[in-house]
Amino acid sequence: MTPLHNDNLFAALRAAFPSNLDAQAIETDNGLSYTWQDLERATAMMANLLASLGLPEGARIAVQVEKSVEAMVLYLATLRAGYVFLPLNTAYQSAEIEYFIGNAEPAVVVCSGANFGWVSKIAFTAGTQYVFTLNDDRTGTLLDRSATCSDQHTVAPRSADDLAAILYTSGTTGRSKGAMLTHGNMLSNAQVLKDYWGWQPDDVLIHALPIFHVHGLFVAIHGALLNGSKMIWLSRFDPKLVLKKMPEATVFMGVPTLYVRLLAEPGLTLEAARHMRLFIAGSAPLLIETFTDWQTRTGHTILERYGMSETAMLTSNPYRALEGERRGGTVGFPLPGVSLRVQDDEGQSLPMGEIGGIQVKGPNVFKGYWRMPEKTAE
Repeated sequence: MTPLHNDNLFAALRAAFPSNLDAQAIETDNGLSYTWQDLERATAMMANLLASLGLPEGARIAVQVEKSVEAMVLYLATLRAGYVFLPLNTAYQSAEIEYFIGNAEPAVVVCSGANFGWVSKIAFTAGTQYVFTLNDDRTGTLLDRSATCSDQHTVAPRSADDLAAILYTSGTTGRSKGAMLTHGNMLSNAQVLKDYWGWQPDDVLIHALPIFHVHGLFVAIHGALLNGSKMIWLSRFDPKLVLKKMPEATVFMGVPTLYVRLLAEPGLTLEAARHMRLFIAGSAPLLIETFTDWQTRTGHTILERYGMSETAMLTSNPYRALEGERRGGTVGFPLPGVSLRVQDDEGQSLPMGEIGGIQVKGPNVFKGYWRMPEKTAE
């Protein structure tokens, strides 16, 4: 029996598409334009391709490709077809890829054509059934095969607790661990941020981040899609291009180094940033000098927030002035529905100002570490 309500994250993102599907959804830095209808059809065709492979329930789709709109479509199609997305950093070399593929045992691996030789060897040795290529110039066997599939697809039914993605943490202590995120984890987080960051109907996002980790893949993309907002898509960060696009945009998300590089541009002025509504920083601490220089140069106060692969976003400085000030060098308050506390090694709560371990609780907190029950329990 098909459930009446589908908790598949893609179903929620799709429901937020604007009623006019012919409107522009994405504009790229190489002159391409995608409508919402294009995203609907492309994700349907790719989801149908994945469904046609007869993959087992909960199959992982591992992806190591350069940033492109088609790479984002593959992520959305994986959700749509009900499988588990596994993004891999484009800098990973063979030893790392061997570990991730061996650990996650993906049914499908998608890599860039240039890396097909060595990646496919690792994948087939590990028992992966299918290896496709996807390049950043809209070529590759994945697109060739998808082109033959139907552009009609019913979103696979999934519960909120079903696995949607596995993100490998950087592995600062021991082997890298696969954080398991569910459809419910990611949707709850995206919905909270949509409200907390005051997304507006006419917002336009400059997307200049990579899409193999939480910031660019989840926070930025889910934010724009859940709001039915257009994205200005940059394949790589280019400060001059960001400045040029600011008058057409309202939201920018970046890591601190991007703000430092923008501050080095003479063209960064009050006038250049006049049309912008919100600048968000995360993934690393923002220096107080960068925070204050940005205020002086643009008239905007950067909103810092804090999250982890295991939890998506946890805390954020306020967007609305009535909820408090955005304070440089801090990451704000716990998001609605999220609880945080700081404890010592003995499990005692620490008073304000003391340093300890952060413990978190909320609908955004991951399901556990992939095949590591002891680490999950810990």
